[in-house]
Amino acid sequence: MSSRVPPPPPAGRPTMRDVAERAGVGLGTVSRVVNGSGAVREETATRVLAAIEAIGFQRNEIARSLRPGQHSHTFGLLLGDLTNPFYASLAKAAVEVAGREGYAVLLSTADEDPQVERRAIGNLIGRRVAGLIIVPDQGDHSYLEHLNAHDRVPLVFVDRPATGTDADVVLFDNEGGARRATQHLIEQGHRRIAILVAPSYYTTGRRLRGYRRALREAGIPVDERLVVTLNRGSAEDAASATRELLTAAEPPTAVFATTSFLTEGVLRATQQLRERVGLVGFDDFRFADLMPTPVTVVAADTEELGRHAARLLLDRIHGESGPPRRTVLPVHLIVRGSGENRQGRGTARR
Repeated sequence: MSSRVPPPPPAGRPTMRDVAERAGVGLGTVSRVVNGSGAVREETATRVLAAIEAIGFQRNEIARSLRPGQHSHTFGLLLGDLTNPFYASLAKAAVEVAGREGYAVLLSTADEDPQVERRAIGNLIGRRVAGLIIVPDQGDHSYLEHLNAHDRVPLVFVDRPATGTDADVVLFDNEGGARRATQHLIEQGHRRIAILVAPSYYTTGRRLRGYRRALREAGIPVDERLVVTLNRGSAEDAASATRELLTAAEPPTAVFATTSFLTEGVLRATQQLRERVGLVGFDDFRFADLMPTPVTVVAADTEELGRHAARLLLDRIHGESGPPRRTVLPVHLIVRGSGENRQGRGTARR
């Protein structure tokens, strides 16, 4: 019994007819699967979805009203968790730049889920957006070479580079900022400096490199017991890790927290334990300067990150060519006093 050989992928933009031909079903069946309407046998639906994946078909909501090859006056913005002030600030700035140029922005989120991200990007491309700004997850993005092969929508990655594809990227100087934070603690006399690292995304990985570099340059061996990589980047996990560090036989005298959520966790733990330790956080946060001991932070201009990414994307949309560009924005240390804390256990006052 010979198996059916599917036809090769279409040369142009795939259509539902191409999906039907590849899956060996009728056009109406494909329509029901794509639109989620009507009953389709599970086996048949699986075959249709496999065909959609194989040829890169995108449901196209807006393209029906556009001429062939024309894109909408809209670009897409794909971010992480919007409850994180970092992403909200980035989005606000990008939307403002787009609006001044007469562009609307379609906002989508993936929250570090590779499958959700892939579907979201496919949906945005299917809507004929003129370009995409993406905060990528940490997976492989080589699939974009196929997904975006027909439309060639300009892409700009922000906050992290993507692996497996080349495009413009805008980053902060994460390694340099972490190096400066650790140097500051060393300058205050600290030698046992712990670091709390959020799950190993690009940004916190580079911040760990900066920490190690500063210790190495100061001739201080890295005590791996003081390098704590958390399962989640939550304040609760950071508080738990800080309590363990500060109640150990050889506690650190200072902590470098690699995100604002982790800084919050350190503050909670030290308050509960009534201890004062040196502290520097990466990313400023509201009320950091109003704490009983104002918190020293490495500050980054998140709005400038969004503005720069949007301007870069608009340049590409308007026809600017050339190789992918990598832009690294500076960060700076705001010294407020928490890095100088050196009192030991039980000395914090009410």
